Amino acid sequence: MGRPKTVKDNRPVNLNLATFKWPITAISSILHRISGVLLFLAVPLCLWALEKSLSSKAEFNQVKQILQGDFPKLILWAILSLLTYHIIAGVRHLLMDAGIGEELESGIAGSQIVIVLGFVSAAGLGVWIW
Repeated sequence: MGRPKTVKDNRPVNLNLATFKWPITAISSILHRISGVLLFLAVPLCLWALEKSLSSKAEFNQVKQILQGDFPKLILWAILSLLTYHIIAGVRHLLMDAGIGEELESGIAGSQIVIVLGFVSAAGLGVWIW
């Protein structure tokens, strides 16, 4: 048996996600999920550095010396930037769970604020680290 006659066969199909216009609310939400996954993947590195730095004064100084390089600073900046964005977006989601900012206009404004604050915090962290 075929499809029911009520379904249109001539409807457009856009499977190219690069040409799809994502709303700002979707971008903010997807970035929140991506930042969470990347933070999860960064946990072993952070735990290794913490364990090493707490072992002895010599190992603390070794971790401190490692973090003086440009590439480790870049990694540290990325982890902290992801963390701040994830916290900011998480607060937005918690507010929405409480019924604040659920309307379309306030949802768009909230997403814009989250992304702007994410960029500002990343820039501030970059200045602080370097």
